[in-house]
Amino acid sequence: MLDKFKDECGVFGIFGHPEAANMTYLGLYALQHRGQESGGIAASDGGQICVSRAMGYVADAFDTDTLARLPGTMAVGHVRYSTAGSSQLLNAQPILIDCAHGQIAISHNGNLVNARELRDALVRQGSIFQSSSDTEVVLHLYARSRAATVEDAIVESVSQVQGAFSFVLLTRDKLIAVRDPHGFRPLALGRLGDAVVVCSETCAMDLIGATYERDVEPGEVLVISAQGMRSIKPFPPAPLAHCIFEHVYFARPDSYVFGMSVNEVRTNLGRQLAIEHPIDADVIVPVPDSGVCAAMGYAEQSGVPLRMGLIRNHYVGRTFIEPQAAIRHFGVRVKLNTVKSILEGRRVVLIDDSIVRGTTSRKIVKMVRAAGAKEVHVRISCPPTISPCFYGVDTPRRSELIAATHTLDEITKYLDADSVAYLSLEGLLNSVGSARGSYCSSCYTGNYPVPFPRDEASYLQLALKLDNGVAVVK
Repeated sequence: MLDKFKDECGVFGIFGHPEAANMTYLGLYALQHRGQESGGIAASDGGQICVSRAMGYVADAFDTDTLARLPGTMAVGHVRYSTAGSSQLLNAQPILIDCAHGQIAISHNGNLVNARELRDALVRQGSIFQSSSDTEVVLHLYARSRAATVEDAIVESVSQVQGAFSFVLLTRDKLIAVRDPHGFRPLALGRLGDAVVVCSETCAMDLIGATYERDVEPGEVLVISAQGMRSIKPFPPAPLAHCIFEHVYFARPDSYVFGMSVNEVRTNLGRQLAIEHPIDADVIVPVPDSGVCAAMGYAEQSGVPLRMGLIRNHYVGRTFIEPQAAIRHFGVRVKLNTVKSILEGRRVVLIDDSIVRGTTSRKIVKMVRAAGAKEVHVRISCPPTISPCFYGVDTPRRSELIAATHTLDEITKYLDADSVAYLSLEGLLNSVGSARGSYCSSCYTGNYPVPFPRDEASYLQLALKLDNGVAVVK
């Protein structure tokens, strides 16, 4: 498997469409890159919510008969990679409950940093949890709320959680979207004729022919019903902390995230990388697919030709049978292969979006050398990754992040490269065209905008101090 941060989750919701479940299926299909462990859809016909969830890819989880059992004009969906809670069907979403407020289904992209504390308190008070997902905490808080309306009960429950959340919720007759006040995770709003669509990325709208209108604003609650769409802003304002890694790696390049074209941002990253770290070379080679946009920008800025010296096999499933006989770098070779005619005898600049543990990058460099490359220079279109994420991204412990434990010279030696260079943090922020304060860059700086329990920090081997109320890695 490629050594990358794991995509978090993807959410989709639609209101007012006669084929709501089918549209949600297509939307999730477009968001498959955000989570491959499980998928689910909940739909309402105005009287009852029905849900279907399954492990695996969206195309395998749903068929015509399954979708036919999800009638109604409104639906929410979810694709998941587990960031909190194990990879089991009981943790798949949407999660559906029935309580005093009626049925409600929830899909969540993000991670609640105080979920463990809230869960422990709820268990002491008699709550019985059915999953290990942090999202279930919100439903217990919702069920216990004595608020007069569904909207007020949602606001009351969400006000008690901390961290990153983009929720889409479905009641019997309403679709509700909620985004955390920091705006960590993306959530877009659009229309398909008279229907309203909310989803993690605009590429899901493109597939179904919907038109993007705007982002759900940080701290906004959108209530969509037969009476129209109502916006509520019940939470105290907070500093913006958009996840910068959405632009670096997570989002599809054909999406608009946080109001910006992902393709343009990644191309800008490559241009800036070429300005900061030029090198005499014969060919620019991207690590597919995540390094392609940055490589195009690097080639454009440097004037060195871009060639596809690595070819990716797009038909590799989640598992494969390894041969008993040892094959060098087998796991990487299943996904990538070199083009010897492009690499042989040439000085190669290898462009990738990030290095996490460095294990896969090391194997790729060795493959490129084995194909006859005279020199291999690694260029990374983001800063060194030194800290794990607590806001909806599955990351290794800090001790496993190569940039947190090794110098640049040591990384270069480990990768067996002639040189290694990273984009600067300033270059990254300039490429997204935004001030430093509007993005979360904790994975590069160790500065966490939302504090989290110290036992979590201990688990991830972080040494923390507080700097004006912000958790900082020493």
